[in-house]
Amino acid sequence: MNSGIRKCGMMAVAASLAAIAAEAKRPDIAAFYFPDYHADPINERVHGEGWTEWDIVKAARPRFEGHQQPRVPAWGYEDESDPKVMEKKIDCAAKYGVDCFIFDWYWYDGLPFLEGCLNRGFLKAANRDRLKFCLMWANHDWSNMPIFLNGETPKLMTVDMTDADFDAACDHIVRDYFTQPNYYTVDGKPYFSFFEPNQLLRNFGGRFQQPAGVKRRLDRFRAKAKAAGFPGIHFNCIVNTWMLLPGGNSSKGVPKGLKELGFDSATTYTTVHHSPLKPVAKNDYNEAVDFYLDYLDRAVREFNVPYFPNASVGWDPSPRTMPTDRWTASHGSPWGGTLWDNTPKNFKRFLSLIKERCDRLGDKAPALLTVNSWNEWTETSYLEPDTIYGYGYLEAIREVFGVK
Repeated sequence: MNSGIRKCGMMAVAASLAAIAAEAKRPDIAAFYFPDYHADPINERVHGEGWTEWDIVKAARPRFEGHQQPRVPAWGYEDESDPKVMEKKIDCAAKYGVDCFIFDWYWYDGLPFLEGCLNRGFLKAANRDRLKFCLMWANHDWSNMPIFLNGETPKLMTVDMTDADFDAACDHIVRDYFTQPNYYTVDGKPYFSFFEPNQLLRNFGGRFQQPAGVKRRLDRFRAKAKAAGFPGIHFNCIVNTWMLLPGGNSSKGVPKGLKELGFDSATTYTTVHHSPLKPVAKNDYNEAVDFYLDYLDRAVREFNVPYFPNASVGWDPSPRTMPTDRWTASHGSPWGGTLWDNTPKNFKRFLSLIKERCDRLGDKAPALLTVNSWNEWTETSYLEPDTIYGYGYLEAIREVFGVK
């Protein structure tokens, strides 16, 4: 009798969980896109005509036993600013359940950087309506690459922004991107993200880096969007616990004050921003995932704005170093640890664990899941097919979340 009651109770719980999962809102899947695989005039002045980050990918070499470098794209070393090339990317992304590209976007000394991919490629693609897009302002200094282990990392460009420079960038964004019919929105508001909140505090927070200065600038940005007919801007902030860019700054301590800074939500650029890597070559992917999931649970509970989960394919920035460099201890990024065993099977496990959390939240599930990334080849975290796993990472997204 008790066994039967217990069995019925378990069946009822299972049915209840299944009902919650069935009603759960599928998040939009947005993959970060790193647009340095086309020729840009600023890069060409430093590296020579036709240089792209594909040159770094090709030059990558194994640094220790079993190290899988270089990685080779299954599609070859294509020019992303060619609309025909971008059409293939868009079709592939849509086919496997990616809904949006979040383009890393750059602005230095009053001028955009690496916009050719978006302007000449994505926005000129005949099938661009199959995919949404939005921008993440990568407001960090730009280091020349490849980077030497011994010696100071040369800075190609730095983020020292004036009010006038900020206003010019915002005018350009509202006029040329927010008005595009397939720009991604949340509640009708264009979604726009910032990579380094601490950089905003240094630029606009005043002598004591007070949040009021940042909020005033974001309010001005919102006002420009409203003047163009939008209900506002959904400002998203990238948060991290460990900074993994040379000369970067951790946003640790900022998250609980995001609303005061003027942000509407937060997310993460890469899982390892919250997963401490041992200062050795190999770090277990599943262990890093579990570290991040603990962080995710805390962020959902503690942040004063919604936190959108992130799933990263992997981490190995060694291609950004000189091919002759060798190291046995961490010297900071990009000479630190790498993630190993980040197979499509383990990536699928990661996605499934995130989906379970989203399902439990029901109608309070996050609107967005960010993925690192579509094409971070020199950080070895990409969804694009390669010669090792083919379309395996993309298949994992479709198998877990389906296609809208």
